[in-house]
Amino acid sequence: MTTKYDLAIIGSGGGAFAAAIRATTLGRSVVMIERGTFGGTCVNTGCVPSKALLAAAEARHIAADATARFPGIATAAEPVDMPALVGGKQVLVESMRSEKYIDVADSYGWQVRRGNAAFVGTPEAPVLEVTAADGTVETIEADQYLIATGSRPWTPPIKRLEEVGYLTSTTAMELTEVPESLLVLGGGYVALEQAQLFARLGSEVTVLARSRLASKEEPEVSKALQEVFADEAIRVVRHAVPTQAVRDAASGQVVVTADVSGEEQEFRADQVLVALGRRPVTDGLNLDAVAVDTGELGEVVVTDRLQSSNPRIWAAGDVTGHPEFVYVAAHHGTMVAENAFADADRSVNYTRLPRVTFTNPAIGVVGLTEKDVLAAGIRCDCRVLPLHHVPRALVNRDTRGFIKIVVNADTGEILGLTAVAKDAGELAAAGVHILGKTITEVADAWAPYLTMAEGIRIAAKSFTTDPSQLSCCA
Repeated sequence: MTTKYDLAIIGSGGGAFAAAIRATTLGRSVVMIERGTFGGTCVNTGCVPSKALLAAAEARHIAADATARFPGIATAAEPVDMPALVGGKQVLVESMRSEKYIDVADSYGWQVRRGNAAFVGTPEAPVLEVTAADGTVETIEADQYLIATGSRPWTPPIKRLEEVGYLTSTTAMELTEVPESLLVLGGGYVALEQAQLFARLGSEVTVLARSRLASKEEPEVSKALQEVFADEAIRVVRHAVPTQAVRDAASGQVVVTADVSGEEQEFRADQVLVALGRRPVTDGLNLDAVAVDTGELGEVVVTDRLQSSNPRIWAAGDVTGHPEFVYVAAHHGTMVAENAFADADRSVNYTRLPRVTFTNPAIGVVGLTEKDVLAAGIRCDCRVLPLHHVPRALVNRDTRGFIKIVVNADTGEILGLTAVAKDAGELAAAGVHILGKTITEVADAWAPYLTMAEGIRIAAKSFTTDPSQLSCCA
């Protein structure tokens, strides 16, 4: 059986849905092929479940910490009912999958196929074979194809780790009891979020990081997070490269051997969580048959218009190796549909792309870091505003963190913003709109008092005024 469409999409996550919605509104026929759980990583195993559990862990932490922070408030945190917590998370996931994915697909009316898709045919005439669970095969022809298969957690070759077993960011979301102790391998955003999540749920957590925490961000971020983790009894071991794992027969614990700054050390925990990055999912697609080039990590190599080496085959989201955010994937998907069917000739531009790590306090970044600016040969001027100068942080009784603004010293133009704060994600979102403006423009702009966003204005004023000499709203 052969069916024909304008657009055939492999995958059903954020990029796939954005492309399907836009292509459908442009009057094109669409088929979406999914071999796993409908909705992709974000709603099923990524953003939604992890942030739901992080919010729960924060609530428990506040209950344990509120007495110390706020005079007159007495609270306590009881042990976690993990099955109930995970069950509630799953109800949320299933609800959002139904409302934001299954129902949306039904309302637009594109076709959905369940099964494994692989390219066959020739580079000039690519087609897809879709094999369903019952073994039936359907051949799909399309004018254009979109690969939106996402990424999966990656595990490096650590001796015997497979034998002893380990958690990933996906399987950790399904635990039915809180581990007494947890070893987290990694220092990136997933590792940081998972480490704090389980520490706040009651685990004794150790983080083994190859360099510094959040090593791609400003060095002030690493220092601030290191202090936060120390306050929350999360042990951080830097310059640690795991080499081997075994299970202690007597205790049942996993023993990980690591090279720590040239010295071999052992670390013990009930569970090990590997958070050392993700890799694009392109296995089984038979991309060679249709002349689609892939990179060293398996990513589909695309142009800035998201077209692969085969002009009829496009890619969107994590599978491209581009920034791994669901909103990037969605942006990609819309762009692919418009480039393929509306001759939009749009290209990707990440200059104003914000990114957030949902620790507490969170990390929010937009634009260039100080290192980026110097590497570009631009004369740089920077200010780091500690949060004790921000009234909102003072009334929250939580001044952990800072706001940093990076400026072109010759023009006064704002090139980047980094924040570690409770609402750092909102600060990064606001930062999207101040990039390219001058420090003077932002310092003179309106800012409502007792908002965290007011801190951006205060940070801008700190280029010309000592913030300790500013009165409220001055």
